[in-house]
Amino acid sequence: MGRELQRTYRGRAWREEDPEDHRGLHEQHRDERAVLIASLNCSPVEETDRLTEMGDLLDTAGATVVHRVVQHRDRPDPRLYLGRGRLDELAEWVKENKPDLVACEGDLSAGQQRHLEDKLKTRVVDRTGVILDIFALHARSAEGKLQVELAQMEYSYSRQEGLWQHLERLGGGVGTRGPGESQLESDRRMIRSRMGVLRKRIDEVSKSRDTMREERLASATTRVALAGYTNAGKSSLMNALTGAHVDVNDALFETLDATTRAFSKDGMKVLVSDTVGFIRHLPHQLVESFRSTLDEVRDAHLIVHVADASEDDEGRAARASAVEEVLDEIGAGEVSRLLVLNKVDLLDEDERDALARRYPQAVMTSAVTGEGLDDLRDRLLTTARARWERLELAVPYSRGDVISAVYAHGRDVVQDAGPDGTVIRALMPPADAARVRALLERG
Repeated sequence: MGRELQRTYRGRAWREEDPEDHRGLHEQHRDERAVLIASLNCSPVEETDRLTEMGDLLDTAGATVVHRVVQHRDRPDPRLYLGRGRLDELAEWVKENKPDLVACEGDLSAGQQRHLEDKLKTRVVDRTGVILDIFALHARSAEGKLQVELAQMEYSYSRQEGLWQHLERLGGGVGTRGPGESQLESDRRMIRSRMGVLRKRIDEVSKSRDTMREERLASATTRVALAGYTNAGKSSLMNALTGAHVDVNDALFETLDATTRAFSKDGMKVLVSDTVGFIRHLPHQLVESFRSTLDEVRDAHLIVHVADASEDDEGRAARASAVEEVLDEIGAGEVSRLLVLNKVDLLDEDERDALARRYPQAVMTSAVTGEGLDDLRDRLLTTARARWERLELAVPYSRGDVISAVYAHGRDVVQDAGPDGTVIRALMPPADAARVRALLERG
């Protein structure tokens, strides 16, 4: 896609009469050949990890990395991203091999992207652009599609400057003479208008979610949210725990729409929510657009942080830091955590022992073999029980209604007959225990 055609695609992206334009690289350009470029100042291990992750992102978006250009410098060139010499070498390679696109491991400013396209004569995308593209590919619900499009609009808005400098200002003819409106101003006005429409639609679609959310908040049922780095196995764990049927594939950001299911044991019920996976430097536009979905995490009583047990210690620590960063950003930093190390079926005995010593409080599981799932359920039920209150009341024999209310809402109910009435003990949600006390006091 040449630069002028690319501008046309960007220009069409926000038109309301063209809602299907955001189909993504994967839908429009399957099996594209990509050049991966990076300007890094980090350890060799982190460099390998970041380049591998970017390659996985491109693969998920439908592109194959055919060439890499990595430059080591303190910070990227503020104008060209790569140094001039390395960029000249890349331009020669691109001219000779004609890849479909050049993908940058980091985020590019609008100016950097424009200058790279001018120099390389091909399409240039950055990390945020690729992630947005993947989200557009995987969004299935009405709310998810609207959230992705809003994130894309916000991303596009700051990148319009310079896009239409080759056009003159609008206007001319009787009744229209004057400076008119520049194409840039016109485009930005259309984007702002479209973003307003999208926000309104998201608010409308979110009303049903908010209603269900309010019901869950009012309920005594313990709410657990699965959070973790993308592709750590959250959806597989969700299916294994609750019998849900969340889509599971070996791809990044396979799950975007929040799914909530329940499991019960011994009269205790736990709600488990699976949400979008995290990634280092998750684009701010996505965090903002998916904030209503991520409320499932913020409002949980417990966050189950799912990590990949098969990763090396440094990679696991880096991903854990990225997860904590997003949790803090959405206001879930104070919610209690339980670390679950998934995919232990990929480890040998020595590796498992080392992991158990390093993370003694963690639960080690395998969603594939079922190992550790009973232990995880027990830990979640322990959390649920800890939130309940031990109620003990002396109830007159004439107050059968109070006894019935205790049995209806309590667990582990024990009755002892006394001279003036029944002494009843039960484990109950605090709100239900308060209602039973009030019922008894009303006489």
